[in-house]
This record gives sequence, C-alpha cells and structure tokens, in this order.
Amino acid sequence: MDSTPDSSNGKQKVRSAEVGTDILKALASLSPSTSLSRLAEQVQMPASKVHRYLQALIASGFAEQNPATNHYALGREALRVGLAALGSMDVLKQAALPLSQLRDSLNETCFLAVWGNQGPTVVRIEPAVREVTVVTQIGSVLPLLGSSTGLVFCAFLPERETISLREAEQRALPLERQAALQPLLATIRDTGMHHVHGLLLPGVDALSAPVFDAMGRAVAVMTVVGPSSMFDAQAEGPAAAALRDAAAGVSWRMGHEPNAGRLLPPAQR
Repeated sequence: MDSTPDSSNGKQKVRSAEVGTDILKALASLSPSTSLSRLAEQVQMPASKVHRYLQALIASGFAEQNPATNHYALGREALRVGLAALGSMDVLKQAALPLSQLRDSLNETCFLAVWGNQGPTVVRIEPAVREVTVVTQIGSVLPLLGSSTGLVFCAFLPERETISLREAEQRALPLERQAALQPLLATIRDTGMHHVHGLLLPGVDALSAPVFDAMGRAVAVMTVVGPSSMFDAQAEGPAAAALRDAAAGVSWRMGHEPNAGRLLPPAQR
C-alpha cells in the first residue's frame, strides 16, 4: 500500500474534486439559485465547508453569487460545459445498443423513429431473427394518427409541431375516431406508451414508448412490432415492461430526469 506524501495528496485532490462535483450537481438541482444553507442541507455538509468550495468554484467561473440576494447559481463555465455535453448527445447513438438488446430479449422487430420534416421517420431497425419477421424500411415515414409510433409523437410533442399533419390526417378519420383522439392522447401521456392491434397493417401489433432528452422533449420513439399470432402487445405484458425499461434507459442516458421521481437506468431500479 502506497502511503507516500504524493499518494496522500493525490487522494485528497480526488476527494476535493468529488466534493466540488457534488456541489455543482446540487446547484443544478436547486436551480435557478439557492441559499448557502439550503445548498449545505442538500449536500449534507457544514455550511462553512460548502462556502470554501463555492469560493473556488466562483473563482473558476463554475458558480456565481448574486450580490443582491447572496444566493448561488451555476456560473458561465458550468453552463458552457453543460451545453457541450447536450450537443454531444445523439439519440441514435444512445439508443443503438438498448434497441438491439430489446430485440434480442423479445425476438421481435424493434425500431427507432425521430420527428422529421414529414413526420415520424424510421432511423434505425433491429429485425427479428426468425422466419416470421416484420420488416420496416429505414427512412420510412409513418402516419401520425395511423401508427403507434405516430400517436406517441402526437401525444408528447408540442402541438405546434404536429398540428398541420394532425389536422390533415384527422379529416380522413371516421367521426368516432376523431372524437376519441384527444382522450386517446391523454391516455398515452398518462401511461407513457401506446399499443395497437392491426392499426397500420392487418395482423401486425405494435408497442411504442417515447424517449426524452435532458430538456424533457420527446426526441424519439422506440417501437416493437410483431405478428399478432406470436407477439404479446398487451400494455401490461412482458414486452411492454421491457420496452418501458429500454426507453427509460435511453432517456436517462440523454440526461432526462422527470419531476415525478428520478428516472434511473433499468439496472438501478
């Protein structure tokens, strides 16, 4: 065991970095600003110790203090680092492995769609490995109101982004489906997913769940599709549970932390 002065100093620096990181995380969770006492309570440290670290963070630009209220907030450097991290987050990259793992666990075709200029657009596919499979083309644009993927986008995207496409498709729907649309979207928002039986293609069922980014925006939808004779697309079935976990895990990797309980990756639930 190394007990030299250099080793001790190294450990102390690591610990100091950990404490500084904890304080930065607390400033982020208590944003836009907070008092010293509230911050000390959040990190469970003496206020005097937190104050010392805050002075160092202010000097480096990672924190700032409002002279009128004496409250503390994240500084410009912290915001710059955060924006750089957000800019590097690619939902396609973050979803690639979870999507293939979901396909492996269910042996059903799984795909990821993002919102494109013409609506829900398929950008990645993991096809089922068996004789009976459902193939979806990369680049395919799915109907907004005529697919599970589209309905999830419609439920979670801002209305201004979907309204023109929604109104065009809604006019072609039977009157009973038009009347049922808003209650259906509310149910999708409440449950966090949607399942359909033969809506887009006869004999094909689908389950879809949204993926959110750090700002709480729906940036993608993960969907599982399979033949009705073999695929259990019930909202409370095992496939739905696996899809929820996969979408939640990708959202977590994208930095999403919903207000109603922190979203944890599946392994930490």
